[in-house]
Amino acid sequence: MPDTLLLLAAVGYGLAALAYLGLSGLIVASWRRRPQGRLLVVATGLTTVWATLSALAAWQLLPPRLELAAEVARNGAWLALLLYILRLRMPTGAALPSPLRLITALSGMLVTGLLLASIYPLIAPTQPVLARWVGNLGLVMMTVLGLVLVEQVYRSTRPVDRWAIKFLCLGLGGLFVYDFYLYANATLFTAMDAQVWAARGYVAAMVMPLIAVSAARNPEWSAPVGLSRSMAFHTTSLLGAGIYLILMASAGYYLRLFGGEWGDVVQSVFIFAAAMVLILVMFSGTLRARLRVFLSKHFFSYRYDYREEWLSFTRTLTEGQPGEQLCERAVEALAGLLESPGGALWMREGNTSYQRASHWNWADIQGAEPADSAFIQWLSHKEWVVDLDEMKTRNDLYGNLEAPAWIQQANDAWLVVPLMLHDELLGFVVLKHSLGNVSFNWEVSDLLKVAARQAAAHLAQMRASNQLIVARQFESFNRTTTFVIHDLKNLIAQLSLLLANAEKHKHNPEFQADMLETVENAVTRMNKVLAQLRRSNDETRTQSLALSDILNEVVASKRAFKLRPTLELPPPHLYVRAERERLTRAIGHLLQNALEATPPTGHVTLRAFEESGQAIIEISDSGMGMDDDFIRTRLFQPFDSTKGAGMGIGAYECRETLRALGGTIEVKSTVGRGTLFRLSLPVNNNAPIGGDAA
Repeated sequence: MPDTLLLLAAVGYGLAALAYLGLSGLIVASWRRRPQGRLLVVATGLTTVWATLSALAAWQLLPPRLELAAEVARNGAWLALLLYILRLRMPTGAALPSPLRLITALSGMLVTGLLLASIYPLIAPTQPVLARWVGNLGLVMMTVLGLVLVEQVYRSTRPVDRWAIKFLCLGLGGLFVYDFYLYANATLFTAMDAQVWAARGYVAAMVMPLIAVSAARNPEWSAPVGLSRSMAFHTTSLLGAGIYLILMASAGYYLRLFGGEWGDVVQSVFIFAAAMVLILVMFSGTLRARLRVFLSKHFFSYRYDYREEWLSFTRTLTEGQPGEQLCERAVEALAGLLESPGGALWMREGNTSYQRASHWNWADIQGAEPADSAFIQWLSHKEWVVDLDEMKTRNDLYGNLEAPAWIQQANDAWLVVPLMLHDELLGFVVLKHSLGNVSFNWEVSDLLKVAARQAAAHLAQMRASNQLIVARQFESFNRTTTFVIHDLKNLIAQLSLLLANAEKHKHNPEFQADMLETVENAVTRMNKVLAQLRRSNDETRTQSLALSDILNEVVASKRAFKLRPTLELPPPHLYVRAERERLTRAIGHLLQNALEATPPTGHVTLRAFEESGQAIIEISDSGMGMDDDFIRTRLFQPFDSTKGAGMGIGAYECRETLRALGGTIEVKSTVGRGTLFRLSLPVNNNAPIGGDAA
């Protein structure tokens, strides 16, 4: 090693020795009789001894073996202090958790073994290279244990108390990270980097003020702390990663030692591949989920940390803007409780069926369930979480109930979670199988039931808010309608007066005749509008209608368009029960939209037929189409129109008309290729052959 580098190393270690000697004196002066103070003095004192011996070793006045022994003792003291802090903060009489007991045992064996190896050359005395490599490997393992304990102390401390502990964790973490790099490099290349070793004294000296600040802020070192599941998970992950790296380093050294001329190349490729595998494993959602489940099963009396689970669930449910994507967030929050990768939500639409309202990572599951089906009635009455796997093998537990066919056909469907609001089934969520292989039991069931009720309350509040908004919009619309009626009445009165004056003062008989005819037509039309606006809902009247007559009337009303639709009439005996004007207006609105959205060279088709006891009406076009987001969020939203002169209630009224008649409406559309509307209405089998019935 060059003389300049030796001089820099000696100065750095000398500064570290003076810094920790001063810190030891301050601790002795202020914490004379406290156990944690004595343990901290031992750690800082041994650090002082290590820095002094390292400075002397840099001048080649002492053998390196004494420096190694001091370093092992120093690390052992810091590990003991961290373990003492964790033990001090646990409840009185509580046993040390299994992960910490394992770390304590490993630390004791490493410190003892390395001390013996540094004082007595017992390890492979005839192979000094192998002995140094084994020693470096042991020091790497010790730094990994130190990082694990630092992470435990910090993560398990409450956020409000971390201001007092963060500097100790930062200082010791920095020391262990630096030592890890130094000895990992020495393990891989069987030679210590002289420049990194020379700078270590300065690093230790810079860390001392951080430890001093933390010591001053923690006279008792007993802030509340406990071994949480999050702490156990991250600790186990970090410890496993450290052990994996050590094993891979050992394998890389073996390849280099016995690989001949190719040894260096093979070692480099192997180390890179091992690091990539570790990164892939650490980012694997499945492995992370299974590790959490394993730790919860074997290290804790209950599977869930209910405080953490509830905080996480509530945070997921309430994040973002109010009302935006709440349905999707509700599914995500329930799925997160079980490490499930996806799910979908069904909510009740009107009084007829439960429709899919949203999904999270599960777009291909489709289906609808009638509100009066046996499955829905069972969910509403029992309020059970349905395990679909158990239903297949132990159907008797569910009263021989069968899941809906569309659920049975869904790949990876696992649980059906009812969303109960008081005694009403607001909806249900279907979840995929857990990535962590979570087994369904009473604890999982109870947690899902409580969480589902919380989600149902949020969803009900969202629905009530939306209904209130629509009600206010309709209130405004009705108020506007009143003004229109008033204006129409005034206009009719003026036109009537005009007719009366024209009869008395006409000069040109032909002109006056035309004027009279025009005005009379205007009055007639406005009277019809006035009559419709004044008509109350109680006056509506349903009839048994021949669907072919309705379609003919709809097509006849669209003769003004240049593009003529293709009409495929149903059989004459296909009847539905509806109010004639409302049904005609609903189908006519969809047909008009199709004609307006289709270029003159395109095509529009209106057809009807009977299928499974339902009258099906399909309106297809080759127009511009719509994207999924528009269909989901805007198409049926009242008072939302893409037309400059439109009011935005046509599609909404069409859907509500169909729902009021016990029917449904489905939309399939592709941007640039066209749209298909599929309307379904119950067939009126009791319709008379000869005509309509009131």
